[in-house]
Amino acid sequence: MMPRFLEWANNGLFLYYVTCNLIYLSLLLVAFYTSARHQRRLQSYRLDWIKSSPLSPPITVLGPAHNEQKSIRASVRSLLSLDYPQVEVIVINDGSNDGTLNELKEEFELRQMNALYIQELKSAPVKALYRSVRDPRLLVIDKDSIGSKADAINAGLNAATSPYMCVVDADSVLEPDALLRIMVPVLSDPKQVIGAGGIVRVLNASGVKGGRLQQVLLPRKGIEVVQVVEYLRAFLIGREAWAQMNMLMIISGAFGVFRTDLVRAVGGYRADTVGEDIDLVTRLHRYLLERNQKYRIQFVPDPVCWTEVPSDLRSLARQRARWQKGLFDVLWRNRDMMFRRRYGRIGGFALPYLWLFELFAPVVEIGGIFTIALAAVLGMLSREFFLQFLLFGYAFATVISIGSVLQEELTYKRYNDWKDVARLIGCCFLEHFPYRQMHMFWRLQGLWQYLRGDTSWKPLKRRGMESAGT
Repeated sequence: MMPRFLEWANNGLFLYYVTCNLIYLSLLLVAFYTSARHQRRLQSYRLDWIKSSPLSPPITVLGPAHNEQKSIRASVRSLLSLDYPQVEVIVINDGSNDGTLNELKEEFELRQMNALYIQELKSAPVKALYRSVRDPRLLVIDKDSIGSKADAINAGLNAATSPYMCVVDADSVLEPDALLRIMVPVLSDPKQVIGAGGIVRVLNASGVKGGRLQQVLLPRKGIEVVQVVEYLRAFLIGREAWAQMNMLMIISGAFGVFRTDLVRAVGGYRADTVGEDIDLVTRLHRYLLERNQKYRIQFVPDPVCWTEVPSDLRSLARQRARWQKGLFDVLWRNRDMMFRRRYGRIGGFALPYLWLFELFAPVVEIGGIFTIALAAVLGMLSREFFLQFLLFGYAFATVISIGSVLQEELTYKRYNDWKDVARLIGCCFLEHFPYRQMHMFWRLQGLWQYLRGDTSWKPLKRRGMESAGT
């Protein structure tokens, strides 16, 4: 009985790895094609037209901030310096107990204002509204916190006045032309494109001054470099390809643009969610599919948002566990969409993929490691199977990661030093062993925490943007 079970389990694991990597290979090919087409379209679509046109729609940029004293000045300066015709910046101080609000008051000369605040979307109580004397485009909302980023965004959304909204994390820096670039697909087809996401890149070690990125450098720590590879694969391969098939299920909470009226129509962000970004996109899919409306949610690979990633194992483990909890929460709440005709390719392919190859991946892979080890101890491990497992489970996945690095260098060339490129390629070999196994363990922890009812956000250790390059 045991030999048959181990043989079945190991063959199933092998098939799982092959299927997963073949899907990624297909996504890589689609992403190469999509990226080349985007570059051709961008050449024919002059950003100066968007910048100078009075028809460019206003955008409200929402920046939720909780205990962001180290980064808040640089972050808000970055938002106010965005190269876009009409920008409104709303920073939501979400119950910070450090000096976040004082930093804003000193830097931007905030003055408390008496204004009508209509709470169309439910949020924790708002204590005060502040307008900047130095730059009237800046509005600061000071509110109580319930420990939810989504609740903070809703408070800002209540005060937004623009037809489009953009959420940016307080520990992130947008490139000056990021809004111009992310609006290209929206302006190309404003009736159907209801949202767009941009690429998020790793800020660590790069130089930031005055809220502007001065120099792009590859991080020095290995744990940070491997996240650079991870982000390149996730965005340049995964999201670019899914968007091409109109099945993009997540726009990063660090940088995304949506139609304001539709976000309000679905009830804003759900305050009790763990992963507010994937939750919102999934609810937008549901809302529009149930009304038989034609729409597209796009991904644009070159409007860059630079964000600080964890530089220690404990913070990284907490982040990845939280992401897995957010995925589980969204998939479980929307399980009724699976394989139903009214939800089309979202219910028939995108959601099943997330269940099988994202949510259950840590269970399958860690369980597979256990069965392989047990088969080896009992002397039932086939040498041929073991070699096939290494070939398809490690080499194939490594080639795909290398492909994402090469795509970056061939198309966008953010890392100009050949030594940096060599380090990135070298980390592709480390990403799938031992980093992948650690990553799977953290995600498995996230699943277990969610099943136990633990949906809390544990704090991450941060250095702050102005010190990123020091």
